[in-house]
Amino acid sequence: MVACAQCHSGTTEATKDGFSPRIAGKPAGYLFNQLVSFRDGRRSYAPMVYLLQNLSDDYLREMASYFSELRLPYPPPESTALSPAETERARQLVQHGDPARGVPACVECHGKGLTGIAPNIPGLLGLPRQYVNSQFGTWRSGTLRSIEPDCMGEVARRLAPEDAAVLASWLGAQSVPPGSKPQSAPAKLPLECGIAKATTSAAARPAHSQDKSSPGSYLVAVGDCVACHTAPGAEPFAGGRAIETPFGRVYSTNITPDAATGIGAWSREDFWRALHEGRSKDGRSLYPAFPYPNFTQVTREDSDAMFDYLRGLPAVSRPNRSHAVEFPYNTQAALGVWRALFFRAGAFKPDESRDARWNRGAYLVRGLGHCDACHAERNVFGAVSHSLDLGGGLIPMQNWYAPPLIGAGRDGPRWQADDLLSLLKSGVSRRGTAMGPMAEVVYRSTQHLSAADAAAIAGYLQSSEAEERRQGTEPVVGAPVLQRGAVVYGEHCAQCHGDGGEGAFPAYPALARNPSLTTPLPANAIKAVLYGGYPAATAANPRPFGMPPYVGKLSDQDIAAVVTYVRASWGNGGGRVSTLEIERFR
Repeated sequence: MVACAQCHSGTTEATKDGFSPRIAGKPAGYLFNQLVSFRDGRRSYAPMVYLLQNLSDDYLREMASYFSELRLPYPPPESTALSPAETERARQLVQHGDPARGVPACVECHGKGLTGIAPNIPGLLGLPRQYVNSQFGTWRSGTLRSIEPDCMGEVARRLAPEDAAVLASWLGAQSVPPGSKPQSAPAKLPLECGIAKATTSAAARPAHSQDKSSPGSYLVAVGDCVACHTAPGAEPFAGGRAIETPFGRVYSTNITPDAATGIGAWSREDFWRALHEGRSKDGRSLYPAFPYPNFTQVTREDSDAMFDYLRGLPAVSRPNRSHAVEFPYNTQAALGVWRALFFRAGAFKPDESRDARWNRGAYLVRGLGHCDACHAERNVFGAVSHSLDLGGGLIPMQNWYAPPLIGAGRDGPRWQADDLLSLLKSGVSRRGTAMGPMAEVVYRSTQHLSAADAAAIAGYLQSSEAEERRQGTEPVVGAPVLQRGAVVYGEHCAQCHGDGGEGAFPAYPALARNPSLTTPLPANAIKAVLYGGYPAATAANPRPFGMPPYVGKLSDQDIAAVVTYVRASWGNGGGRVSTLEIERFR
């Protein structure tokens, strides 16, 4: 829970982006539902969404249970400048509500002592006035949403604005009785309330079946189709996820078997043409954000199996959103030129000089797994430069660096097959940890690989000849920067990663000779310090240890110094990181 405690360390605190509320002692069901709402897109605070997006329900339940059992001191009540009339109005709202507006009394939902009702309804005491006022505002505007029916949103919209301010001031001035805890008696609520009725199973993230007996289900998982074709908080495969590109925003399509909005009217031939030729049912060219330059290598047999699986999913009626791509890139003529320059329909051709396992790995990496969609440089037209195929590159619009998969030895010691297997199946290895976009790939896709396919991918990648490590003089790093970085590292990093960067596998990755710290671009190291993160919760590693975000704790100068220190220490051989680079990769 160290990653959580960085922000939620005690009392509710205002930040430049909002608030980091107190979570200790709140009902476990309430905390779980809040965590799920962030993860599944009902709540949109980006740092929380990022931290939680690849964690399982079981892990979130454990987090919620842990914090619900903490009994920490509450801050003293705030002073109030309410007039006697305003104080009386606040008491009226708390005890009796506002019947004329249909606003129930606070005590009807949050208990007679306002300490909450287990397991799902939080207390209202110990909350700063500013925080309560902000909550009312975000509920009213719809920025803050909960499980439907959203009773708090309804209350906030009915409540008079002046009453919201009075109620926030009154609540902030109340002390918390010693030993108070949520009531356990069931409550009859005055409004329909999704949170109160939610259970740990009802709030669970929708997920597609991983029926191992279905070849199509397995292939769809290996191709990571659910990642792009599922919008936050929406039904799996129903489309609508925004994919940012340098040319504008592309929205994924509905691939459930709904006849009107999905692929219910498609044939196997239509689906094959989409994968093989990059054309929709009506013949239109598809944007290459859909990785048909890779999928063109998928066999017809696999394509048909994937189609059969998708046609067996529940049909979801969700109209496809129009893309927001800039002119002239939004025209079929522009796509025609792009295709003429950068795309040729093809098929996977086994290398007869290699064995079956190697060829299976090559098929998965270059075709269905479309690894070069991230792990390769792109030219100014957004096309993969195949002269540097799988040679690593900065992921467009995300500013994460996808390291080389072929010839990766040039950035440090070679990856061994066992390390690659561990990373693919669990998200962690002795050579590194999957964070950022790769954590999602592990969560949704590679952890489901069969043992044979995981070994085939690892063997294929590991078999490539390692290039020589970069030669030349590394940039000189001044002693003051290293000294400052060493101090920051000792205060914030050494406890987990060790004084010598040795780490503590599998909890905390080693930083010495870590590939993310030896690359030319320091993007991943900077993002890790700024935003922290969790590896994916996988069957092989269900409770990954998280790294706290330091974006609100350390200055750009301190972050630049500590990343410089780590890159220059323990044989990593990296150069200095500037504050401009911190801003660039922020």
